[in-house]
Amino acid sequence: MAMTPSGKPFEILTFPAGAWSFAIRIWLATTLALFVSFWLQLEAPSTAALTVSILAEPTRGQALEKAGYRLLATIVGVVASIVITGLFSQTRDLILAAFALWMGSSIFVAKLLDGNRAYAAVLSGYTVGLIATQQLDNPHQVFEVAISRGSSIAIGILATAVVNDLMFAPAQYPRFVAQLAALHRRVRAYAMSVSSREPCNTSTFLDLVRDIMVLGPSMASIGFDANGGPARNAAGQSAVVALAGELQAARILKISMSGAAVDIETAVAPQSRPGEIQGRRETHTAAWATKEFLRRDGGFRADFLALRSAKWPSQARRAPMFRSYRTAIESGVRAALWIAIASALFIWTGWPATSVSLSFVLLIAALGATTPSPRAFTAMALLGVPTAAFLTGILEFFILDGTDAFPLLAIAMAPFLIGATLCMTSQNLLWSSLGRVNLSFITIFLAPSNPQSYNPLTFLITGVFIFVAAAILLVAQILIPPVSDAKRRKRLVSSARDDLGRLRSESGQSPEEATFREMARLDQFISAGGTQDSGSLADVLSCFDQSAVMRLCDAKLLQLADGPMALLADQARAALIAQDAKALRTLAGAIRREVSSENPAASDIATILLTASNLIDGDRQVQPIPEIIR
Repeated sequence: MAMTPSGKPFEILTFPAGAWSFAIRIWLATTLALFVSFWLQLEAPSTAALTVSILAEPTRGQALEKAGYRLLATIVGVVASIVITGLFSQTRDLILAAFALWMGSSIFVAKLLDGNRAYAAVLSGYTVGLIATQQLDNPHQVFEVAISRGSSIAIGILATAVVNDLMFAPAQYPRFVAQLAALHRRVRAYAMSVSSREPCNTSTFLDLVRDIMVLGPSMASIGFDANGGPARNAAGQSAVVALAGELQAARILKISMSGAAVDIETAVAPQSRPGEIQGRRETHTAAWATKEFLRRDGGFRADFLALRSAKWPSQARRAPMFRSYRTAIESGVRAALWIAIASALFIWTGWPATSVSLSFVLLIAALGATTPSPRAFTAMALLGVPTAAFLTGILEFFILDGTDAFPLLAIAMAPFLIGATLCMTSQNLLWSSLGRVNLSFITIFLAPSNPQSYNPLTFLITGVFIFVAAAILLVAQILIPPVSDAKRRKRLVSSARDDLGRLRSESGQSPEEATFREMARLDQFISAGGTQDSGSLADVLSCFDQSAVMRLCDAKLLQLADGPMALLADQARAALIAQDAKALRTLAGAIRREVSSENPAASDIATILLTASNLIDGDRQVQPIPEIIR
């Protein structure tokens, strides 16, 4: 990235040079996709250009990963279109019901996934809308339309890949490594703040949770970089999971040292070792927590080194996501009802272009399902339609004004596509959303073809179709609102309570992997407005802390399974499941009495059992966190 002498990124008109490079790549890829489509005389050249807009990602790895999922989801959608049309082509009501059920099923799957996998799920849903729905009156043409759409998508993918390579699009790997290293420094700083005797800073912890979980969707795209590969992909995933475990260890460390006069700065310094912690008075709990943090810090460093060396990690870790099936089912059912309401309204009013408008309803509903607020996305689409129509009208009827020369088309499109892409890179959520919506809608409104059609009536009808589709969907979402944030938070807290005490050693998950899953749930809670609900936040954090300590207890007790203290270990595991704090303290004393040179780990096990009993008893009060409710 170009830098100024002051060390800041070089900017042009307040946008960094990297954003301009990204925007120019999108324009060039769109131009190349249209040129090849015109040369091959494809029936849907605008689909190739729209594919470039959809694959507009700043790094090469992200674009290629999304392209792969787009191609796969298109195949699934094409097959579904052929099957649905073949089964219900003679019954319009049943085929519309089948479309609604298919879209609901796609959104159900999307709610169980994240990143580009969720995008692929909804794409397989709205592909049916773009292929089969628009051919309600000509079902025999579904296969031909599917082949044409697939060819155009392939051209758009190839154009994006070629331009990214020729213009040296940045790889995802260096950015991922830099983000991971910065997060690691912040986690260590969070742990070292214990020496300040300040209360456990929950807002800092929640910020770190969110930033670590943001890296989750980026892990898979590393393998699509030229300097990536399966080894780096596995190492990156293990490093992120290890960092989540280290953050949890840092939180336990802060909890265990709350109020203690302990200086652990030397303990977490890079050059120190567990046995070199000096100048402190520590309890057994603080000593164990410090050692556990240092162990996990070492695990992250090993995975991070494997990532940078392109080697397989010594212990490959999975990144399990938390999935709320109840929320996913309800979201899918509500989406199906939205489509059903829109279909019934179109049929009742006798709208002359039901198939076209309904396809846009499916498109907007599907894309909105991948956002935190589907209704807000629909409102943004409703706002973006007149904006895109106005800009495209200027482009088509004032700048191009009947020209049929391709170079003029490419040059005329440049400021509109580049401007929309620059808006996408804005830190302002409104401008970023408008930029992405307009980048796609301008292509849809313009519908480049060879020769280009300059029909004001067609242009007006297209705008009305899209606007009416967004308006009807918004009305349906008001009548049957998406799953509310309050309900999502309530379910997440309930699931955290239900999972409390369920030891995960039987599932084959390591403590770090189980912690990552718990952090995924915590991240979903925050996304649902959890920071504004201090009572529920304290509750879910309490469950989070207890679960982490209980998993560590379970992992440690497994070390005693085959020894002379096997019976005590079994009793301790039973007490953990029952959350019997009194029994845990009694068993901790019994285990501590068995400490010897042959069982040096027994002391740590007794200590962590006492920590678990304190958390279960509520001896540690979870912060009400007034500072983050601002």
